[in-house]
Amino acid sequence: QVQLVESGGGLVQAGGSLKLSCAASGHIFSSSAMGWFRQAPGKEREIVAGITRSGGSTYYTDAVKGRFTISRDNAENTVYLQMNSLKPEDTAVYYCAATRGSRYVSTRLNEYAYWGQGTQVTVSS
Repeated sequence: QVQLVESGGGLVQAGGSLKLSCAASGHIFSSSAMGWFRQAPGKEREIVAGITRSGGSTYYTDAVKGRFTISRDNAENTVYLQMNSLKPEDTAVYYCAATRGSRYVSTRLNEYAYWGQGTQVTVSS
């Protein structure tokens, strides 16, 4: 069984920064591509960023390119999301997710088998 626990969310002013962390338990972490998703009130959950299991390749949705950076530490079973130049439209619950042993990043929610409980990010204007 894989458990994912996010941390690092909070309230920040526009232009500020936050760093989210996702700690994984279970042996699947290092063999799985990981993703960060977000869901704003009244909107569908969407992918924000993804990283291959080696960390050698990343994906970003257009809205966050140049502002967010995803990274991972396989020795620590942790994936991170550094968020800079935050905007009010980044306000959402952010979720960490793991594929079931897939090497590659997927943008499709149903490719991710394991999900964290979410952490709230609120950006004030």
